[in-house]
Amino acid sequence: MAQTPPTETDAQAERRAKIARQFIGMIPHARELAMQVTDVGPGMAEITMPFDPRLLGDPDTGVIHGGAVSALMDTCCGAAVIAHPDSALGTATIDLRIDYMRAATPGQAIRAVATCYHMTRSVAFVRATAYDADPDRPVACATGAFTVERPKDPA
Repeated sequence: MAQTPPTETDAQAERRAKIARQFIGMIPHARELAMQVTDVGPGMAEITMPFDPRLLGDPDTGVIHGGAVSALMDTCCGAAVIAHPDSALGTATIDLRIDYMRAATPGQAIRAVATCYHMTRSVAFVRATAYDADPDRPVACATGAFTVERPKDPA
């Protein structure tokens, strides 16, 4: 059964959004791929990656390489963990399964939306979907498990 993140105050939500944006800004590949956080909420994140011809997996078709889509989804999942109200200092990928459903449309940006739907003391569970301009036809879907780094007890 999915857990609903607890309700946050506006100040808490804004703090989480700021932390998630800083998290993305610190990742070198996210900067290189020009990933932009476009939405953050309690336990969710949306990140957009613009089309870039340097990322072509097949120059004949103009399709973006699956590795770039994978990096986008992994980063978005991490941001959703960081944005969860019960989250902590940081996260890292334990496991990420991605199902590719179709090639992204050449020339279009790709958007990933991730939701952290369950959190234990040390592991967060996340689902994500990647789209181009057609949200009714996903490019890929993912499920993953991520570490939850908590502050050490001062005791």
